[in-house]
Amino acid sequence: MRKADSTPTADEIAERADRGEDISAYFTNSGRMKRAIQRVNVDFTVEMLHELDAVASELNISRQAVIKSYLRQALDRHYQARDRAKS
Repeated sequence: MRKADSTPTADEIAERADRGEDISAYFTNSGRMKRAIQRVNVDFTVEMLHELDAVASELNISRQAVIKSYLRQALDRHYQARDRAKS
């Protein structure tokens, strides 16, 4: 059982919003918006998948996490190299 003065649940806030009540007090704008996710298909050779799986196992993370983190690192290096070439 919840205390009467505690913060309402998300469902309770949603019900208030559905009734047209002002629920702005429950939002602090201190969080960050999640960026939209776009799924893509990428073809890899069997050998590359084995390499990715080996790295994932070594780092104890998923194959997807390896791909995303390595791609992020490669993009960052690309932008750094491009910026150095401009200066």
